[in-house]
Amino acid sequence: MAARSEALSNPDFDATLARHGIRALSRKSPATIQVNVGKLCNQACHHCHVDAGPRRTEQMTRATAARVLEVLAASPRVATLDITGGAPELNPNFAMIVERARALGRKVIVRCNLTVTQEPGMEWLVDFYRRSAVELVCSLPCYTAENTDRQRGAGVFDKSIAALNQLNAVGFGSGELRLDLVYNPVGASLPPPQAGLEAQYRDELARNFGIVFDSLLTIANMPIARFANQLRTTGNHSAYMSLLVNHFNPATVDGLMCRSLVSVGWDGRLYDCDFNQMLEIPLAGGAASTIWDLNDNDVGKLAGARIATGSHCFGCTAGAGSSCGGAIA
Repeated sequence: MAARSEALSNPDFDATLARHGIRALSRKSPATIQVNVGKLCNQACHHCHVDAGPRRTEQMTRATAARVLEVLAASPRVATLDITGGAPELNPNFAMIVERARALGRKVIVRCNLTVTQEPGMEWLVDFYRRSAVELVCSLPCYTAENTDRQRGAGVFDKSIAALNQLNAVGFGSGELRLDLVYNPVGASLPPPQAGLEAQYRDELARNFGIVFDSLLTIANMPIARFANQLRTTGNHSAYMSLLVNHFNPATVDGLMCRSLVSVGWDGRLYDCDFNQMLEIPLAGGAASTIWDLNDNDVGKLAGARIATGSHCFGCTAGAGSSCGGAIA
């Protein structure tokens, strides 16, 4: 029984690919640089794979941020800078990064927790988002206060609704400026079908709060960091891993986010994806370990490289799949 439990806790992702006749993962030409600018956050959500919170001190320095922008400028095939955290807006270099990336003509995605706009001293954010024409991807794990507050803390739902109303008022979510919402399951389960849940969100948010948005992205909770600890504490880790493994879907593999992006940590280290970053799994192949090591400063030179994998990769390939852009298949 112990051996079976260990196997479920540490399943072999590459072996599963091979059993389905799929070659080991490799990177296409990167279209996105995803940057984690720090782990400081005004929230401490139960599902957070970053283990972010108000007491975290890791923050990207101005010199590292400037180097990220230098690499972005030297990588002509990268169309998108995807900024995440923590709450990325709490990094003192956030506005500079956004403005310079937009000046380079790149699309900028900001992964926002919504409530950061309601923090004292952050009243400038909504207008800054509008002027910078960023695309917002905002966490809202449920359209009810009960489920949202259970996952993210008391009062979070009301603050999120207030933020969404402000964003709608300046043009986000109505076709002028893009506003996507993110659903994470409250517990140890896979997300429901994305299209059906999106329809429910649209109806509930419009009817009860007058809120509109562009798309709903369903993202599975990853069995790493804070959520993994919660699974172990409740005795559900093996069962959740079994759920992910048993629902492996080969149709998701080609659309995995690691195939088309490079992840940059707050300290400038390079990773295959945001999840590998949190597990401190470096780029496979040893081509470069930091943004200062890149050949000709171009992340395009990382195309064709092997992608480092682990048991957590089942979280992105279970059911309809899960990526930074929501369901895959």
